[in-house]
Amino acid sequence: MRLLLKLSGEALAGELDFGIDPKVVLRIASEIRDVIADGVEVGVVLGGGNLFRGATLQAAGMDRVTGDHMGMLATIMNALALRDVLLSINVPSRVLSAVDIHSIVDGYSRAKAVRLLERGEVVIFGGGTSNPFFTTDSAASLRGIEIAADMVLKGTKVDGVYDSDPEINKNAQRYGALSFDEVIQKELKVMDLSAMTLCRDHKLPIVVFDMALPGALRDIAQGKKVGTVISCENNSSGTVA
Repeated sequence: MRLLLKLSGEALAGELDFGIDPKVVLRIASEIRDVIADGVEVGVVLGGGNLFRGATLQAAGMDRVTGDHMGMLATIMNALALRDVLLSINVPSRVLSAVDIHSIVDGYSRAKAVRLLERGEVVIFGGGTSNPFFTTDSAASLRGIEIAADMVLKGTKVDGVYDSDPEINKNAQRYGALSFDEVIQKELKVMDLSAMTLCRDHKLPIVVFDMALPGALRDIAQGKKVGTVISCENNSSGTVA
């Protein structure tokens, strides 16, 4: 099995408002180590919102392209942090960057990524897609398709997809399963439209789950029901968990 794990930059910050919490990164790395030990191949795409929020500076007048380039560099910083923690617990890992900074990390190529995954290394994809105007959600979908992942796992701070914001509405209901079309039609905030459409068109399932739940990553890899599953096979009526 081959998985593509997508984490926001904020996931690495933990309860901090900014930066990287080493304890959180170690916990994530340990979860990945447990999955690797079962023979599962893992690729990772990280956001950069814990280090740089382009939308804030864009609202203040910064050029959007410049802001996106800065965000790409933030994802590489996060990738380096995760790589070093993985190496510290004896998990072979490599950062491949879509942005060319060869003096720091290797450049991305699909063939190299697949070769490393087959060797049992964790591959961390940095630099987004290397193009402005595309989110790291889109990068996760694209990399998942390119490496022929079995599914994209989106680790969040909630345990799935809800019909409304569970932090605002205490009666919000969590879906156990959804179709891609329903997510798009209902405008559920899972991933941006480009990312969702890419996964739908290539029949790449998405699982949205709480990354803070101990053992969740391993449970998903073992086929247990965790979070919300989004796929082409699920009917359009949606199933409430």
